[in-house]
Amino acid sequence: MTAIEKRINNSETRIFKAVFPNTTNHYDTLFGGTALHMMDEASFICATRFSRKKVVTISTDQIDFKKPIPQGSIVELVARISKVGTTSCTVEVTMFMEDMYSYVREKVVTGNFTFVAVDDDKKPTPIH
Repeated sequence: MTAIEKRINNSETRIFKAVFPNTTNHYDTLFGGTALHMMDEASFICATRFSRKKVVTISTDQIDFKKPIPQGSIVELVARISKVGTTSCTVEVTMFMEDMYSYVREKVVTGNFTFVAVDDDKKPTPIH
């Protein structure tokens, strides 16, 4: 395993959240914007753990909402580095939904978030 592969494996980030009423819309399902917020947070942590640098989100790509996430669900976000550039990295985030009182689990949202590493002057800096 190369050093970069080891860093990618070690930076994988998993976060669990419960879907409470304050995060849902009038259909009692998770707000799309709240899902994006959760995904951006998980991907930011992953990119920071990978680079150990200050990083900022510069783009998102193809966020796919496959199924609504009802109130009372548990969600797991899995963030993993999928691409590494000179000053940037892309993180693929997958959100899984679990029923709180059964073992039903399914993939419900996927997306990619790209980050750039910045120095103290907020200028791009090498990520590795």
